[in-house]
Amino acid sequence: MNTPSNKSFTAFIGIDWADAKHDVCIQAAGDERREFARISHKVDEIDDWAQSLYRRFGGPIAVALELSKGPVVYALQKYDFFVIFPVNPSTLAKYREAFAPSRAKDDPTDAELALDLILRHPHRFQPLTPQSVEMRTLVSLVEQRRRLVNDRVRMTNRLRNTLKQYYPQTLEWFDHIDTPLFCDFIERWPTLIQVKRARKATLETFFHQHNMRFAHVLKARLQSIKAALPLTLDQAVITPHRLQALVLVDLLRATLAAITRFDEAIAELAPKHPDYALFASLPGAGPSLAPRLLVAFGEQRERFNNAAELQKYSGIAPVTERSGKKNWIHWRWQCPTFLRQTFVEWAAQTINKSFWAGAYYRQQRDKGCTYQAAVRALAFKWIRVLYRCWQTRTPYSEVAYLKALKRRGSPLLNQAIDSKQNLTEQPSA
Repeated sequence: MNTPSNKSFTAFIGIDWADAKHDVCIQAAGDERREFARISHKVDEIDDWAQSLYRRFGGPIAVALELSKGPVVYALQKYDFFVIFPVNPSTLAKYREAFAPSRAKDDPTDAELALDLILRHPHRFQPLTPQSVEMRTLVSLVEQRRRLVNDRVRMTNRLRNTLKQYYPQTLEWFDHIDTPLFCDFIERWPTLIQVKRARKATLETFFHQHNMRFAHVLKARLQSIKAALPLTLDQAVITPHRLQALVLVDLLRATLAAITRFDEAIAELAPKHPDYALFASLPGAGPSLAPRLLVAFGEQRERFNNAAELQKYSGIAPVTERSGKKNWIHWRWQCPTFLRQTFVEWAAQTINKSFWAGAYYRQQRDKGCTYQAAVRALAFKWIRVLYRCWQTRTPYSEVAYLKALKRRGSPLLNQAIDSKQNLTEQPSA
């Protein structure tokens, strides 16, 4: 793999990117002189600048900047003579602070510091090696879907708060408000007075059309609607909040439809990848988390030398700080948040679906760990298992793993079996 220490590079470039312009520092190979330039973030101007560099230096040209993806990265990736070296923003910030304790900051200086980093510490950086088009597409799909899920959560929280102001009964009538059923209900009867005026047959027809067939649930809901008393009759409260609820319902409905569209695109693309079967059969993965786990590992098996590197990169492995008599262990503050989120959310799903995972989680809770700490510890353990499956291209088998634990005489397995026997032997109340 190429690094800046290779003498094959004809020039080195540091870029401090921005939304409308980019500051550039250029140094030719074998030359100590550096020159500065500024280019606008316009396609034709970036193209002219790139072509002029190629005519001047040839290739390949090493480029250092604080991004691994984004508009400027996508623009530079079109040219095969550029080799991009991402620099962590916090690394550049600390490097700048080492020479400017006053915290003075200047864009051309940052471009020069990025250039300086890859020249002076080449072994610390690896070139950006894009994965296949299919994998990069899937990465973007699952990340954007997650953003839509976050939007859904924000809108449901706002909608819940709005309804509490004038129409709180709806939150008791429905277990979930992020559904088409709830949106349709609020859109048709946005106030308590309106729903109380509706005929019983009309309400029954509405719920039947939304596949709500449980007679006892429907009966209880209709009785509750009939007996409900308004929280307030003040139109100064009801009118604006009614309008706000209808607006949020429209936004929520559009978000739910968007999530469905992303789900369909992911479901069509993910199974085509040869590694998808490794993750689709995992306990608790399902159609949402299986593609995210596939993306988390990727397809470049040489990227991580061992499971520990992935545990650290994902932010699952804790950090130890030692200074004098102090010893402090905390979670990693700098990591790909979405990647850590993927492992933690999936590990939580395995607690009730994997025998040993449930036993390990309960073991951590018995030690006094909080829920989140116990789930992170479980995710840490799962990564070791999945890394082996991923490297050997062997699907995970719960039976095989339990047999391996038994062969090793794992105290975890023995404790889990004893706990299960104790539960089954307890007399019923």
